[in-house]
Amino acid sequence: MPAADLSCALCLLAAGPRRPPSHALAPALQPLFDELAACRTDAHAAQIEDRIWTLWMYHPHHVAARHLDRAATEIAAQCHDLAETRLAQLVRRAPDYSEAWNKRATLYYLQERDAECVDALCHVLDLEPRHFGAMCALAEILDTHGDAAGARFAFAAALRVHPRHPEARTRLAALH
Repeated sequence: MPAADLSCALCLLAAGPRRPPSHALAPALQPLFDELAACRTDAHAAQIEDRIWTLWMYHPHHVAARHLDRAATEIAAQCHDLAETRLAQLVRRAPDYSEAWNKRATLYYLQERDAECVDALCHVLDLEPRHFGAMCALAEILDTHGDAAGARFAFAAALRVHPRHPEARTRLAALH
């Protein structure tokens, strides 16, 4: 995988806390992220996380949201060609829909197309610098490619946004 792709992703992570999210994202996300950062229990954090995911999946154009739901179903059913076509059309029509890019990254991750996955994750993090799911996916790729320091950095970035993220906590502890 080209080092430039990973470098771009790591730069987005490093700048994340200073960058505002896309104007296309729901304003209701910020109070949820504030609450997530202050959660005292894993159960409460999981509830807030679910609300964040719901807002990330939302798109004001119901057709776009429906296409994202269908792509997720196709990915789960391992109909990867259909999902890839649907997601390509969706990101072309709605390039500011961060969750469409994230589903595309998920598809590429499952297919072990790491360079394309990192490219899609860069789009996600460019639009939504608080996307802890994208951060964890990037960390997994970095770890797979032998970059333990980069993986630690990405998991730590996810934990700055979501301090009780169970996967990030577990994986970061295992990398030390």
